[in-house]
Amino acid sequence: MSGPEETRERVLTRGTVVIDVEACKGCELCIEACPPAVLEMGTEVNARGYRFPLLHAGCTGCKACSQICPDFVFQVYKYDTPLELPATTPAARGAR
Repeated sequence: MSGPEETRERVLTRGTVVIDVEACKGCELCIEACPPAVLEMGTEVNARGYRFPLLHAGCTGCKACSQICPDFVFQVYKYDTPLELPATTPAARGAR
């Protein structure tokens, strides 16, 4: 008998980003620049009224988001050993 955790799709994550959501101006450049398509524009807004991106599993640590961001809101970290995490969006499931 398999539980829900066993049937859930998983994705290999090689890195992560920390997003300074209060500095983000919601330009969405990072969304299009993300090769594994693991950034998604959220619906919540920061203190200045701008929406900001959310990160889903599957980040490769490629730094494309930080290189295109005009407001320098991303800190990118690459893992020494990749992690296998539950896929959280359809885009993340396709990013391997």
